[in-house]
This record gives sequence, structure tokens and C-alpha cells, in this order.
Amino acid sequence: MPRFAANLSMLFTEVPLLERFERAARAGFTTVELQFPYEAPAEELRKRLQANRLKMVLHNLPAGDWAAGERGIACHPDRVDEFRAGVARAIHYAQALEVPQLNCLAGKAPAGVSEAVLRQTFVENLRFAAAALKEVGLKLLIEPINTYDIPGFWLHSTAQALAVLDEVGADNAYLQYDIYHAQRYEGELAATMAKHLGRIAHIQVADNPGRNEPGTGEINFAFLFAHLQRIGYKGWVGCEYKPATTTEAGLGWLETARRQFKGPQAH
Repeated sequence: MPRFAANLSMLFTEVPLLERFERAARAGFTTVELQFPYEAPAEELRKRLQANRLKMVLHNLPAGDWAAGERGIACHPDRVDEFRAGVARAIHYAQALEVPQLNCLAGKAPAGVSEAVLRQTFVENLRFAAAALKEVGLKLLIEPINTYDIPGFWLHSTAQALAVLDEVGADNAYLQYDIYHAQRYEGELAATMAKHLGRIAHIQVADNPGRNEPGTGEINFAFLFAHLQRIGYKGWVGCEYKPATTTEAGLGWLETARRQFKGPQAH
């Protein structure tokens, strides 16, 4: 059965961040992920993980001013120093929390910058980040984001992301495949995951339309979860969705998945 990780930036938001760890554990999760852990001291987050016997499996590099609408700075040629400082901060949190992989958001393309410069900036930043992460045994991920939800997001397709990874040439750099974003932008979910299995280090799920929990939209998650098992996917599946009502009320899909695989699940 796929190993599901609760995304604590989007699940259990009925309570403050530090209380979400206990909620996740009570719901049966043993792994979690965060978009950005930086709002709390790393030591406090570590205490919450340990107290609830949870493992954190992913968080993002700093991505600019999220509240102001920024969605990453890795393709911004005027913010390279800020990006590199963010890599160091992310590594500090990852080591404190024993997180094995970090995701880098490319960001929205800034106005007036050529496609060639955007790509060169992103590639060079990824090479820097991959080298820094490799020194401490971490994986670097990049994630295509659909441009319906985030207009102007520079990295928006699987093919584009894989071409960038080819150019970066780092053996610890991988694709983060978000099923929701992929469904919105390109579809062909099962075949894409099977074809590029060796290059996918993390998967995230939400249904479409609405980005709500699995089972609320058009995606056949029963098929896809079985497909991931058939093709031998070994990574985690991050539950990065917006609950339609409350988090707990929407967890029926997880119980259905457990029944589908006929046994208790090690998340």
C-alpha cells in the first residue's frame, strides 16, 4: 500500500501548526510533510515529531514572500543570493528534523526576463542546491505547478522538469510529481508515473476539480494507488489537499484505501 504522509500545511488547519502533529498521529499517520517549517523553531518542531512518533519526509526550500503571492524565487536572476541563503536555512531545518528530501519551487517568471535567462538561473541555482544537499546526504526535488492555479509559474510540465534535471546533471535531483497539478495541466497520470518511475522521488495527491481530498472529483485514486503498487513505487505519497469540510470528516478516502489493500497501513 502507498505510504501516505499528512501535509500539515493543508491538513488539520482547524488548529495551530504545533497542534497538528498530534491530530495527524491520532488519525493514524506516522509520516508528515510541511510546505514551510520556518514559522516555528526547528527544535520545537522536532519535539512535536518525537512526542507523536512521527517522521517528517519533506519540506520546501524558502520561497520568497508567500503571503504576498510569491511562489518561489529559484528562477529569479536578481535573487540568487537570497536563494542560496535559503538553501542553507532549509538544510539546517532538514538536519534538525531528519528530513531526507527538500523541494525547490521555481517561482513565477518575473516580467521582462527572457526565457533563456530564467532557465539558466534556475539550472544554476539547482546545481548549487543539489551540491549543498549532497554534502549532507539529502535529495533535491523540483515540482511542476499548473498555470491555471498559479498563472506565470515557470516550471509547469513533467517534460520541462525532466529536461531541466537532465541539464542540471545531479544524481541527487529528482522530480516531485503532484497528481493534482499534473491532472490539470497534462493528464496521462498512470503512464507518466510508470515511464518516469526512477526519476520520481515523491508524489502528492489531491482531487480535481477543487483540490479537495481523493474521491471528491474526477481522478480514479483506487486505480492509481493500485497502479503505484504494481509499478513498484517506493516513495511517500503526500496528502496535500484542501479538505472540503474538516480534515477528520474527509478522511474516509484513507479508510477506503486501507480496505482496498486489505491490511493495516504503515504510513
